[in-house]
Amino acid sequence: MWKLIVAFLLFAGLSMFVIMQGGDNLNMAGEQHGGGDTPHENAAPSQPVSSSGAVTEQAPAAPAQPDSK
Repeated sequence: MWKLIVAFLLFAGLSMFVIMQGGDNLNMAGEQHGGGDTPHENAAPSQPVSSSGAVTEQAPAAPAQPDSK
């Protein structure tokens, strides 16, 4: 049991050393995909919008025709 405690303390000390050495360059935000900050305002709308700015309704899809054999 004492070996687990010693291993934890060594790992915690090493982790703190790495974090302190990182300084301002350490990024804790997680994985970054893409190039830079892109605001979400430029995303395409989820529903079509007419030229007047009103959301237009889409016609429902046609029902599937059953296969008759």
